[in-house]
Amino acid sequence: MKQRILTAIVALIIFVPFVLYGKLPFTFLVYLLAAIGIAELVKMRKMEKKLIPAILAVLYVWAVLADFIIGETGLIGLTKHALTIIFVILLLTYIVLVKNKFNFDDAAFVVLTAIYVGMGFYFLIAARENGLDYILYVLFVIWATDTGAYFVGRALGKHKLWPKISPNKTIEGAVGGIVLACIVGIIFQLAHPFPFAMIAMIGITILVSVFGQIGDLVESAYKRHYDVKDSGNILPGHGGILDRLDSLLFVLPILYLLGFI
Repeated sequence: MKQRILTAIVALIIFVPFVLYGKLPFTFLVYLLAAIGIAELVKMRKMEKKLIPAILAVLYVWAVLADFIIGETGLIGLTKHALTIIFVILLLTYIVLVKNKFNFDDAAFVVLTAIYVGMGFYFLIAARENGLDYILYVLFVIWATDTGAYFVGRALGKHKLWPKISPNKTIEGAVGGIVLACIVGIIFQLAHPFPFAMIAMIGITILVSVFGQIGDLVESAYKRHYDVKDSGNILPGHGGILDRLDSLLFVLPILYLLGFI
């Protein structure tokens, strides 16, 4: 526990200044985190020796994120749709060139990995570009959800939420996370109001909390399927980057679809 707390403090000391400052330093940090996230998933599938598809996935995600550096037209004038088509064509071509040593199942995994990681980190930058208050709101609500779920689950948890995916999570903990998230969301709205009615903000907060927990379960499903404890070991006691950001990356696209960011 002491190691987890120390690691969390160090990570926050490093991460928070980038969030507060924003601009290019934050964007470049997200580039780095996205590359690490892809590397973690590739390692889960034991594809470390298949470097070219992993590199293509990283370059694809970086090209998509280039919107925030060189404008909406993206890399050398290519749209995100065009980049996706090129990415898929290159992967399919690689399958032929290596005579199925890298197969269609591998390609499907790499495409899903790139979209899963790419969409989350894309909207992480978008949220920060929209204003510091938006990213802080999401972070506080997710942290409140995690905290409430952990402590309520330990104190009152009796009914397993999804034991085949995450054995320690309980229904009581999930509800506790939502309740604490709502309290934090209401406080945030009172202290720094968004252009939404309070009832709307409560609804948005519930969605953030629920989908944040689903995002955590998605990452747990990845790990359970590939029989690994953590997505990585870059954060001692906490696992990998995706272990820490899974909820955030899942929530941000939902908020985009709702028109919040």
